[in-house]
Amino acid sequence: MRILQVVPYFYPYAGPVEVAYGISKKLIERSHEVVMYTSDVKNKYSRIDNESENVNGMKIHYVRILGASVARQMKLFITPEMISTVKEEIKNVDVIHLHEYRTFQNIVISHYAKKQGVPYVLQAHGSLPRIMAKQRLKWIYDVLFGYRLLRDASKVIALSRMEAEQYRGMGVPEEKIAVIPNGIDLSEYGDLPPKGYFKKRFDIDEDEKIALYLGRIHKIKGIDILVKAFAEVNEKLNDVRLVIVGPDDGYLSELKLMIKALKIENNVLIVGPLYGEEKLEAYIDADVYVLPSKYETFPIGLLEAYSCGKPVVASRVGGLKDLVVDEKTGLLVEPGDVKQLQRSMLYLLNNYNKAKEMSLKGRDIVRENFTIEKVVDRLERLYEDAICRQNMGIG
Repeated sequence: MRILQVVPYFYPYAGPVEVAYGISKKLIERSHEVVMYTSDVKNKYSRIDNESENVNGMKIHYVRILGASVARQMKLFITPEMISTVKEEIKNVDVIHLHEYRTFQNIVISHYAKKQGVPYVLQAHGSLPRIMAKQRLKWIYDVLFGYRLLRDASKVIALSRMEAEQYRGMGVPEEKIAVIPNGIDLSEYGDLPPKGYFKKRFDIDEDEKIALYLGRIHKIKGIDILVKAFAEVNEKLNDVRLVIVGPDDGYLSELKLMIKALKIENNVLIVGPLYGEEKLEAYIDADVYVLPSKYETFPIGLLEAYSCGKPVVASRVGGLKDLVVDEKTGLLVEPGDVKQLQRSMLYLLNNYNKAKEMSLKGRDIVRENFTIEKVVDRLERLYEDAICRQNMGIG
């Protein structure tokens, strides 16, 4: 098959981008041809210089966004040049995989896909609900474009049962919804870095314990609750550090003020985003991975933590309830409950044997259910079904 993958941005390499890239690599290994269209955004302040590049056999096209730094900071990845460049590309593909939901790229690609009779599948990656910021704008997008985008899709991909219910609430019929979780390439976790590299790099004492948060620095991730809970943990344990890894998504300044007000600056380390070997080193040196999100669909970071042999403390919300087996692979806490989060972190930091037992079970769950091979098996069948439905004229 020749497959077109569409993401609104390629950097920072995390979240939906990491998922799209991971499945694309595996598809190429299976002799499929993969092309990716995205914007030329590199970060809040700069663009990608190349118009295209070849990454592990995948041709990536970077289309110029409209506007400069303001557009990037507001995440308005509008790429009008894609209208002219993608017309010809679509004629040559068998199926299209759209990532995220409310994007300019999805509007353009879905329009020409329908004109050319090419089927597309859509994977919202948890972006369906109108929560947090820009709720009115999200409603306007849904009315003008979103409901049609969902209606015309051959299939939609839900990461969890919760997201499948969200699709149903948006009017998507049951037969179009496929529940396919994120997957992880366990070959990348076969030769993990030795313990101690992360601590040495950041001058952390080798006997100091680490509670690790790895994800976007955004209020929806419950990172404010985490910092408050850690302040209480810090009063009871002298040898513990909270390490926060991830890109700023609009909440870093407020977070730093909170840390200062709680007087825990010396016990909190914020390192920004880490990738590759450096990210693995952070997981390896952590004693517990904490994800106290207020809303979550299916975080890849949790699978990474399991694959590195780490127990988890997470909120009892969304897809986390499916991923964390309470008291087996980690501990679930009520969202927003500072005291319960503090007690759960303390328990795992103080009980090495129990933490180790949980970590081994978490690793087993990934092997059994969430390998990239199993995910791509299901995606291949989904693509083939979408093509078949299109050929038979089934909407």
